[in-house]
Amino acid sequence: MKKIILTGGGTAGHVTPNIALMPALRNAGYDIAYIGSKTGLERGLIEDCKVPYFGISSGKLRRYFSWKNFSDPFRVIAGYFQAKHIIKKERPDVIFSKGGFVSVPVVLAAKACHVPAIIHESDMTPGLANRIASRGAAKFCCNFPETLKHLPEGKAVLTGSPIRGELFHGNKDAAYAFTGLNDRKPVLLIMGGSQGSVFINQAVRGSLDVLLQQFQIIHLCGKGNLDEHLVGREGYVQYEYIGSQLPDLFAITSLVISRAGANAICELLALQIPNILIPLSLNASRGDQILNAKSFEKQGFSYVMDEESVNAESLTAAVQSVHSKRDDYINAMKASKQTDSVQAVLDVIQSV
Repeated sequence: MKKIILTGGGTAGHVTPNIALMPALRNAGYDIAYIGSKTGLERGLIEDCKVPYFGISSGKLRRYFSWKNFSDPFRVIAGYFQAKHIIKKERPDVIFSKGGFVSVPVVLAAKACHVPAIIHESDMTPGLANRIASRGAAKFCCNFPETLKHLPEGKAVLTGSPIRGELFHGNKDAAYAFTGLNDRKPVLLIMGGSQGSVFINQAVRGSLDVLLQQFQIIHLCGKGNLDEHLVGREGYVQYEYIGSQLPDLFAITSLVISRAGANAICELLALQIPNILIPLSLNASRGDQILNAKSFEKQGFSYVMDEESVNAESLTAAVQSVHSKRDDYINAMKASKQTDSVQAVLDVIQSV
């Protein structure tokens, strides 16, 4: 049996694509193990998948002053030797990295052990961790055509991001029962990220009178952002967070308003749901969401709004515009070559 070690951590975005790959890897005959940080959130997520987990020391390389910048390099060095020991013991045929700083010593150790490593880059331009780890990579997978020019020639493949299989099997009846909505009006789903978005929440709630004439609304508003005054409003339901019910909600959704995180928008592409993207501004990020959104807009997958321009009036106009042209967006997404990303990534893994 072939063996693969997966790595990646720090955020759920560095873990969930690895989890999405696991069923296909098992079907292809791979035994799976995982290397992550000792205390990161990835440990619990991976152990829930019944996959052997190896924790190593890890550190973050910061672009700003922090006393941890003096100690973390030693953690990374320790992680490198720990990863090297694990790789020699487990003897994998290949390593697949989804990024995050815990992956850097793993990929570099793989090269020292002569094990091919594949890196997946989610954003338009490679993040610092993947740039450092790139010297140990045999192949790169990426989400955007524009990313290819930032990666070594001959090593990069446009695959898209692996999507969890359960997202494709939502149950409409379960969604209607859970939300109390019905099939008499189309459903607008708002996703502001795990922390929610003040801009998006205010714009949505400020335009409810107009939007509810045409749509029913499911509003994922983030922790602590529920509006008690709107509880019971006909056609409008709000949740701080949604877990296992998300596939069901997607099944009844006609249009999504979302941030532009790479994994989230790749899910919308795979599900072929017309969408309005409101990326995080440069004040709150390195600008990766802005680049992600512009790429999807250029390819005809999305309508993009700058965060600073979002208000009740502009959001209402955007929703009405996108919904009137929803077939154009769906057809553009259907024509994409990134709709079976799990198989595309698996093909790269099997090629090394």
